[in-house]
Amino acid sequence: MASTAAPAAAFPTLAPPLEQLRHLAVELRSLMPGVRVGEAQETTEEFNREKFWRRLNEAAVKVASEATTLTTAFSRLPLPSPQETQRFCELIRVAIEAIIAVYYSLPKGQGITLRKVVRGSILDIVDGMTQLVEALLITPSQSPENKDLIFCNTVWVACQQVPRIPRDNKAAALLMLTKSVNFVKDAHEEMERAVEECDPYSGLLNEEDNLVNDHRVDSDGHNDAEEDALGFPNNRDVYWSEEDQELIVPCLALVKASKASLKKIRISVAENGKKDQVAQLDDIVDISDEISPSVDDLALSIYPPVCHLTVRINSAKLVSVLKKALEITEASHVSPQPEDSWIPLLISAVDHCMNRIKELTQSALEL
Repeated sequence: MASTAAPAAAFPTLAPPLEQLRHLAVELRSLMPGVRVGEAQETTEEFNREKFWRRLNEAAVKVASEATTLTTAFSRLPLPSPQETQRFCELIRVAIEAIIAVYYSLPKGQGITLRKVVRGSILDIVDGMTQLVEALLITPSQSPENKDLIFCNTVWVACQQVPRIPRDNKAAALLMLTKSVNFVKDAHEEMERAVEECDPYSGLLNEEDNLVNDHRVDSDGHNDAEEDALGFPNNRDVYWSEEDQELIVPCLALVKASKASLKKIRISVAENGKKDQVAQLDDIVDISDEISPSVDDLALSIYPPVCHLTVRINSAKLVSVLKKALEITEASHVSPQPEDSWIPLLISAVDHCMNRIKELTQSALEL
């Protein structure tokens, strides 16, 4: 009996192929929180920029290669054996852990913004590989739906983006500032479009209107109270009052000033930013990153039913972030010459918008 038990202990039974893939997907997803908060690896060696980028590119190519190998093996029948699956899964683990290790070798001294950009790319790769493994779990493996899931997967796209990552903190800062400009530009255009059309929900209520008509038996059969009870919006819920429209004007001006501020900050970094001033560039990006979410909060608060007190609070938050971003920029090495400075003009414009919003919301504050 003992002689037959020994081989079983030495060679444990492997899980079925799909079960191994399921376990691999869980493992890969569990790596992502650690990457989000992971610190740079401490080392006494001098950072070699060329070596780092070469290693990162090679690691991305390896991940893409292993993704292709795994996909080829599991996109046809019969499926690989448990032993083959174990080897495929191990190669995926090694490739993913290797590219994460390369990211950890990027020191903070190269710039927090650059580390954030690289980290984002690594997370995209890990997430893409996880999605790929999960897609391969779908049966039958040769179904058209599954092929679409696999070949539209993002892991290859994410790996192809690695050579396009900014190579220094200034370039990373410009990338992040450009994204912030575009986010605020989109929010401003959406607000302007809603105001021009005098329709804050721009046709989104057509379906709801049809539902109201379908349920209305006759003109005397429903009153406003009954419609409110059924959850149908009344005019106050979906349209701006005259007071609302008056308040929207300085809110739009404030968002426009936000867009102008971000554009000017980005231009200053592009023209005057120095690659070795990583800390100042990080400070500018950090505070500028707060502008877009603050703009979104203000934009959402002007949709009916409008709470004037909420608009006032969100405007004040945006003004605080904007002025801090302008002040940090002015105190940094990218600041324009005093005679060419646009910063005081923008601060004055922001203050003017806020003062007008305060005037129009004073009654709400006194309630």
